Amino acid sequence: MTKQELAKKIYDIAHLTGEFKLRSGQISNEYFDKYRFEAQPALLREIAKHMAPLIPTGTEVLAGLEMGGIPIATALSLETGIPCVFVRKEAKEYGTCKFAEGLEIKDKKVCVIEDVVTTGGQVVLSTADLRSIGAQISHVLCVIHRGPVFPEPKLVEVGLELTPLFKKSDF
Repeated sequence: MTKQELAKKIYDIAHLTGEFKLRSGQISNEYFDKYRFEAQPALLREIAKHMAPLIPTGTEVLAGLEMGGIPIATALSLETGIPCVFVRKEAKEYGTCKFAEGLEIKDKKVCVIEDVVTTGGQVVLSTADLRSIGAQISHVLCVIHRGPVFPEPKLVEVGLELTPLFKKSDF
């Protein structure tokens, strides 16, 4: 599948119109429901195939952010053989009490994986948590960057480089 064919399939399956409140607090008249493309195995496989070459050289761990980044990171892990961790928005209050589940990431070169990024607010918060336990993070990959500004100022401010598979203008 070509990248253009993939963009069309994602758009056809996941693009919704109406009035939607985004995580950033912004109101939008269009929305990409990432769960609609993440729930389709063939489409998720194609996304992973197209994203795999975007993973920075030397990446040791992929960090999938709750909740939509987790299936993307898992698919990328299966495609590349790079292990992944699953990152909660907050540490659980029972069991291991961790916010990054799966393996130790201290002193590892970690690439953050997200599904859709508008302003990068959750990426900034989760990256700070991961860095606080010793992860080395400079790159973020996402399927769709839907924000109006690129590169994202919030991400640049904290030393993160965002690489989207698609920008809003690709659709």
